[in-house]
Amino acid sequence: MKTSALTYTETIERETASIRSRVAGVVDERQWKHAAPYISAINRLKKEKNAVILAHNYQTPDIFFGVADIVGDSLKLAQEAAKTKAGVIIQAGVYFMAETAKILNPDKAVLIPDREAGCSLAESITAKDVLLMKEKYPGVPVVSYVNTSAEVKAVSDICCTSGNAVKVVNALGASRVIFLPDEYLARYVASKTDVEIITWKGRCEVHEKFTPEYIRELRAEHPGVTILAHPECAPDVLSECDFVGSTAQMSDFVDEKQPPRVILITECSMSDNVYAANPKLEFIRPCQLCPHMKRITLEKILHSLETMTHEVVIDPAVSAQALRSIERMLEIGR
Repeated sequence: MKTSALTYTETIERETASIRSRVAGVVDERQWKHAAPYISAINRLKKEKNAVILAHNYQTPDIFFGVADIVGDSLKLAQEAAKTKAGVIIQAGVYFMAETAKILNPDKAVLIPDREAGCSLAESITAKDVLLMKEKYPGVPVVSYVNTSAEVKAVSDICCTSGNAVKVVNALGASRVIFLPDEYLARYVASKTDVEIITWKGRCEVHEKFTPEYIRELRAEHPGVTILAHPECAPDVLSECDFVGSTAQMSDFVDEKQPPRVILITECSMSDNVYAANPKLEFIRPCQLCPHMKRITLEKILHSLETMTHEVVIDPAVSAQALRSIERMLEIGR
């Protein structure tokens, strides 16, 4: 796929001025002059095609602030996908998120700008693996992290996100739960509940790179800093931090507490986006990029809208079973 380069003009400058002011601290002038024409073209085409763009918190600021209609963590994107009236949904995120949007909107066109935008967690487990776990632990409910394929969700009892995982596990009323695929998130949940958690060996390739030694170095270099971490990090990393939460929970913490100096231990575009919303705070930004999230670009979003590619297709039988697991999660959220 190759979209022809667009030209930055005075008209586009005026059209996008309000967006430019929001991202001025995280998008330089050269980057902006490249991005603005695409932002203008995408926003115009969205209206023509009755399309809505869902963007995860790990998307770059030009997408997050420039073209997204709904932004947030996996839970919020799932909730809003279930409510949207748009005829076309563009997922600015990774493939399992697009699948979730399609499961919740079977009669709508759901597009992913790059079908190779995957996830190490989703790829760490298959439906066959889940069925073998259920054979090994008969009668034990299976909680699948939303970072899984539609097929895995279809053979699970309920889904969860990092933001509601503890609540979902407690709501089952079971003494033991199979929690997959993220080993570290499972161990975090185990520390917050009396339920016995049976884990899987999946890990996020971004969050597992952080170490406790690195967190201690950051704290020594930046006295007085408040360090927030995602629960996909290892337990010994979380123990070195001041707050643990989902991307939405970290963002809310910063908005509400306004700590003067902040470090977010997660994918680094998250720091850019939270800083853009809180420019008076000092953000120290250790950078671990998710290569899958970064496959989504403005150019690919525009191409996706222009050509209506790549459409997500799920077997109806799989979708129906996966919907049950997702709706159980959303019902607990209500």
